[in-house]
Amino acid sequence: MEIFRNKAALVAFVERNREMGKVIGFAPTMGALHEGHIALYESASAENDLIISSIFVNPTQFNNPEDLTKYPRTIEADLEKLQDSGVVHAVYLPEAVDIYPEGIKSKHYSFDGLEDQMEGASRPGHFDGVGTVVEELLRQVQPDNAYFGEKDYQQLAIVKNLVKQKNLPVTVKGIPTQRLENGLARSSRNSRLTPEQREAATVLYETLLKVNDWFRVVSVPEINNRVTEIFNSTPGMVMEYFIIADEETLKETDFFYKDRSYRAFLVVFVGNVRLIDNLHLD
Repeated sequence: MEIFRNKAALVAFVERNREMGKVIGFAPTMGALHEGHIALYESASAENDLIISSIFVNPTQFNNPEDLTKYPRTIEADLEKLQDSGVVHAVYLPEAVDIYPEGIKSKHYSFDGLEDQMEGASRPGHFDGVGTVVEELLRQVQPDNAYFGEKDYQQLAIVKNLVKQKNLPVTVKGIPTQRLENGLARSSRNSRLTPEQREAATVLYETLLKVNDWFRVVSVPEINNRVTEIFNSTPGMVMEYFIIADEETLKETDFFYKDRSYRAFLVVFVGNVRLIDNLHLD
């Protein structure tokens, strides 16, 4: 597994491999890797000749400077996980100047309103930061296919929109959320939970499964009431938001239409750790 620590070395490597006709798969990360990340690369390995990872903690997508400071940085452990996966051929560890040559500042994007929903409403500018780093990485790595997890479904939708807008020659693929045996979505933030909190947090997925059972049987307002009651009565947890949204527009709905696809989105603070999860409703 090769490691590249600057743009020039990475670009030269990519160009050599493209000249050889290799199909390139890529999944960017911010480190603190877990099995959910490895699943991205395993999926990519079935469809590509060369698999590239990147690790870069992007400062422009953190609204709270404290969150940026607290974000786990485990580079040696991350490299070991990628090496042990047996499917990653190269890792890109850019410096800030490789991503932001003119200073650390986001571009401004319009993602057809996708950026105004959910995470965008509560974290202004967040998706400008995501768009800036993803666009730059895709231009440098030049992958044929790029892989993102469905746990961050809004981010996945925005990356697809970005690629379409900028006419980038890459296919963006979503990989289903990877979960622990108890159903908790794998996340770098799980490392900040106590063992008791980690077990209690299974209520997020359990609630989403209940929502799927209620889907098209119970009205949306009643589902909202039931979910709110679950978390109002669960000690140590505070629900930030729960919505059922159209999968294409990500706009919240108050009624189910037969010809539309819907997804439930849930954000809960477990202690002081903010966890997100979502589930396609069928």
